[in-house]
Amino acid sequence: MTIEHGPALAAPAVLVRSRLPRIARLLRPHARKLERKFLQRLRALGYDARQRRALAAITAGALAPLLERRSAEPWLEQISYHARRLAKLNVAPERVWEALGEYDRLMDAVLQTVPAGETSELLWALDQLRFSIVLTLNNAYYQVREAEAAAYHELFRAELESRNLAELLGRLLEILRRYCQAAAAAFFRLDAERRCWCLEARAPAGRRAAVVPLLVPARRPDWVRLSRPLSVVRGKGAWPALDPAWRRFGTCWSVPLRRGEGLVGVLQFAFRGPYEWLPRERELLAAAAERCLLAAEKARLVESLAAREEQVRRLAEHLMLAEERERRRISAELHDETGQSLLCIRLQLEMLERSVPQDRPQLRAGLAEARLLTERTIVEMRRLIADLSPAVLEQFGLAAALKQLVARFRRLHPARVRLRLLRARRLPRSLEHLVYRLVQECLNNVARHSAARHVNIQVRFADKQLVVQVEDDGVGFDVKAALAKRDSFGLAGMRERVAWHGGRYHIQSRPGHGAKIRIELPLPQAGRPETPSAAE
Repeated sequence: MTIEHGPALAAPAVLVRSRLPRIARLLRPHARKLERKFLQRLRALGYDARQRRALAAITAGALAPLLERRSAEPWLEQISYHARRLAKLNVAPERVWEALGEYDRLMDAVLQTVPAGETSELLWALDQLRFSIVLTLNNAYYQVREAEAAAYHELFRAELESRNLAELLGRLLEILRRYCQAAAAAFFRLDAERRCWCLEARAPAGRRAAVVPLLVPARRPDWVRLSRPLSVVRGKGAWPALDPAWRRFGTCWSVPLRRGEGLVGVLQFAFRGPYEWLPRERELLAAAAERCLLAAEKARLVESLAAREEQVRRLAEHLMLAEERERRRISAELHDETGQSLLCIRLQLEMLERSVPQDRPQLRAGLAEARLLTERTIVEMRRLIADLSPAVLEQFGLAAALKQLVARFRRLHPARVRLRLLRARRLPRSLEHLVYRLVQECLNNVARHSAARHVNIQVRFADKQLVVQVEDDGVGFDVKAALAKRDSFGLAGMRERVAWHGGRYHIQSRPGHGAKIRIELPLPQAGRPETPSAAE
């Protein structure tokens, strides 16, 4: 259980007014001897040198010079500072209590020299002092653990919220820099040939990092040495900082980034003066370094995937435009070549039919039948030309083309079709072709499979998007089964086309209950508006 710092301040206020100065004067002559025995005892118990120094600094003897002051702040701050060091040195709280208990036992010999009339009062004051130390220790440990938890939480948020790799690395590095209280931090990546260190991110971010990428030659002794954690004070070892501008700093920490057994980069932190690297900080930075590497690799994969998706989208758009151009070419050739030839054949057949004598009825009937077949072929070819590349879409836009498409559907199928165009306007050619083909595919599906009696089509512009909705009262179908068919590409093709344009596609249907398709496509900047229309 951790206790906040507030209760710890109440007891010192009482102690300052009581016998703390007396305790300080009592312990001062014995402080050095007590500290020496205490350090020997701690060494025997297995505490290392840094742990022993921190524990000795929060004993009553070490606090004695501060206990004579009227303010409790100085000795509370000393306890808090060394308690945080103990937490970062990975000394468990119960081991701290155990060590302080050893000091109390050493202090019993000193208390025996106190006059009998003062013993009870001094013991009470010492109990209050111990209580204040315990509260302050608890609060300091809580602060250290809370700072670590906050750092991990911020790292997790940065991974979720960052929009690209550069932003992710910058945020991760700034979080770790604040946690370490470093003056500067940098993330260097070792290139694949191990010839160069590339600066990926810097904190705090400066204009230098944004203008020119920093490249540092990578020599084998350097990256071999940097493959392990380092903490170097300037002048006391080989300086590990890769950034030449860090010569002005006093301490550099370096944390390796590994993939398997190989070194792929380093995180480095700079401090203005000598700054000790404690085990708890080293553990957190090692874990954070691994997380940073995984997050960076994930971000790179996401960016690569996004780039490939954009490439696929552009390719799909190009293929769709190429398909439309090919449709127009074929329809033009059918109209100009085949269409004219068929018209000439029809005229020739009509002229032959008129020139046949009345006494040759069989020949006359054969020519009439051939002429009618040619006329039907011309009508069918015109329908194919309109399906391939509707001229009305190119000349008058989407609204007119959809009206023509619905009118043609009514002539060929018994279903009653209702078309509503709300706030229609001209759109980019690619988007108009997309909407036209989507509605055309929906009507083809209705004609082939639905057996519907009523079809409602709505196209409207709202909230910076184009909404296309097609609903029928036909026999319906199982959506999952239809999309799972390997040789069926109608619905799947519609869905992919919508996705390529950054839209959303939703279909609702079940056997016996008709079908409803809703398509939402993002709109570019508004073009020239057309007259609003509500069709038939």
